[in-house]
Amino acid sequence: MDKMAKTLVFTGERQIELREYPIPEVSDNKVLVKVDACAICTWEQRVYTGVKKVEYPFIGGHEMVGKIIKMGKNVDRRQWSEGDFVAVGVTLPCKNCYQCKSGNEQNCEHFDHSKQQEGLPEKGMGGMSSHLLVSPDNLFHISNVSPEEATITEPLSCVLHSVETAQIEFGDVVVVIGCGIMGLLHTLLSIRRGACVIVSDTNEERTKLALELGASYAVNPAKENLEEKVKEITGGIKAQVVFDTTPISAVAEDAVKSVANNGRLVLYSSFYPDTPISISPDWLHKSAAKLLGTANSNTVDFTKATRLLSQGIIDVKPFVSEVYELEEYKQAFESAIKGDKFRVVIKF
Repeated sequence: MDKMAKTLVFTGERQIELREYPIPEVSDNKVLVKVDACAICTWEQRVYTGVKKVEYPFIGGHEMVGKIIKMGKNVDRRQWSEGDFVAVGVTLPCKNCYQCKSGNEQNCEHFDHSKQQEGLPEKGMGGMSSHLLVSPDNLFHISNVSPEEATITEPLSCVLHSVETAQIEFGDVVVVIGCGIMGLLHTLLSIRRGACVIVSDTNEERTKLALELGASYAVNPAKENLEEKVKEITGGIKAQVVFDTTPISAVAEDAVKSVANNGRLVLYSSFYPDTPISISPDWLHKSAAKLLGTANSNTVDFTKATRLLSQGIIDVKPFVSEVYELEEYKQAFESAIKGDKFRVVIKF
């Protein structure tokens, strides 16, 4: 059995260290999870490059999966056992504010990326650690997928929340702007909802993959006018739902033009830089369109995401671009920030 646990700690811009800490003692109401794998989200990439400001030292990682190796005496043995393979849900909501109490943990008023997690040597989300103390409230059974694929649970849960926010109906036309991992997960889920999906990206390798995954049309906005193409495909009606999965404000401003009357525009991504956009209030008034935001996910979304993966309804193999051993962490981060991968995963 390991004597010491290991964690990756951000210590400055493009600076990250592998440190040791004592394996945490299990408290009465928690379980000890031995982390198998953690994916490097865009959020951690931005912390690494200094775009996202955090107070150092900081432990990142929130797309993690592992096995239960010890359980506190008060943990419900009807639900949990040592050896269970689990996805670790987001531990950041306070669980006490109005939003959390009304079932909207994803919009917690005190959502805090810099919490000090019990048992860890530094603050942060903590997923890039070999051993984690977790409340069973934040654990979700998952099966029939590899640890690398299972790390996609958290991104899938966030996209699931977005797609349900958009209330896609059978026969809707959906435009997905951006064919990174989030755009392609939006594509897969929208198709499962009975939609005709049009994807838009200047990267034609990615739009080709989107078509292989079931999108009906692909548009390269550098070569074609997206609004005109959407009008042509829909006979002038435009799209019932448009998802913008890019972090660029100008794209969000342009996305409005593809939305049908009574349509929904969902801004999925966070925006860097956060430049205000111009939208016609009269268009919003007359079209009865809805402008919606979505961020993060909640317990219900995690439950659904693990079921989608465990039951093979969604195949995320195409999104695991590279896998690195823990000792290759520097190489993993440098590869991830190139922006040409879907998910780079670190194995513990």
